[in-house]
Amino acid sequence: MTAILRLESRKLLRGTLVLTGLLVLLSAFFLVVFPSIQEEAALFEEVYPEYLLELLGIEELHTIEGFLGGYIFPFVWILLAGIYFAYVSAGLISRDVRTRRMDLTLSNPVSRESVVVQKIAALWVPLVALNVGMFAALLAGVALLGESIDPVSLVMVHALGVPYLLVCAGIGIVFSVVFDRVETAQAAALGLVFVCWLVDGLSHMNPDFEWVGDLTPSRYYDPTAILVHEEYALGDAGILVAGFLVLLGVAILVFTRRDI
Repeated sequence: MTAILRLESRKLLRGTLVLTGLLVLLSAFFLVVFPSIQEEAALFEEVYPEYLLELLGIEELHTIEGFLGGYIFPFVWILLAGIYFAYVSAGLISRDVRTRRMDLTLSNPVSRESVVVQKIAALWVPLVALNVGMFAALLAGVALLGESIDPVSLVMVHALGVPYLLVCAGIGIVFSVVFDRVETAQAAALGLVFVCWLVDGLSHMNPDFEWVGDLTPSRYYDPTAILVHEEYALGDAGILVAGFLVLLGVAILVFTRRDI
């Protein structure tokens, strides 16, 4: 019953270790420049255009909480990790269909619904590794800088980021069952995640179009609010979980009805 889950989990292990290492290294580079940015925080906020401040959620840049929420998490978590989850999940079904491996899988006593669920469930590997790796790296980096941060807020910013990454994975799995070509599915998934992130930030520039940002997943995950203000928007996390379940349901519906 869990053979596909175990197989896909093993397949994701190597890529997960590489991703975690790269994002930890990137976060370390960000932390190295924090003392310089801390000294010029006011100047940075004056020089940066308003739309960029909105896009990145920059606030109280002179504090380590504001720096993490305005620099590291928008790039490392929301953008790069979000793109990774969309990209990987977009190949989960389409790759097997393209290589005809899916025919062999479905020749066994396993339903199409189970195939989709087990494949998306395998993303527990990067979810756990990324959360643990980033949490440890940030906690150690902050300590080395001589700063302090509330570990509860740091835990929450990671925990509440999981539903966002699941939505990105949901976007990918939908494209994975719609397109036969792996490259097309992955390009569409990562492109949509990037556009959503961009639209969310730019929609703040014009109040008439701010409602457009409500359609993007990143609108419901605000690292700055969590770290700086300790605002844990559990309702927004619930919306993201619901969005993921809807996307997963759509993917299952399409896959069970399509001819492969």
